Amino acid sequence: MYVCSCFGITEQQVKQHAEDGACTPRQIASACKAGTDCGGCVRRIQALLGRGACPRRELIDRGVPALTQIPRIPRAEDPAERDAA
Repeated sequence: MYVCSCFGITEQQVKQHAEDGACTPRQIASACKAGTDCGGCVRRIQALLGRGACPRRELIDRGVPALTQIPRIPRAEDPAERDAA
């Protein structure tokens, strides 16, 4: 079932992005653009994310820093990025 008809994003795609670490509608938007055009899907995205489904939120609740530096992996198709890493 489509969540975002503007960009053709499905519930399954939103759930996959959430499993990959996206915890907020803004993070989902960064991952797949859902919610960035008309905004009509933002409440549905919020409902799919639910409360407490965020690994980062669980870390914060335990007092562990949730934002850490994640090493960036260069994309193989971009030699400039690969050489800079």
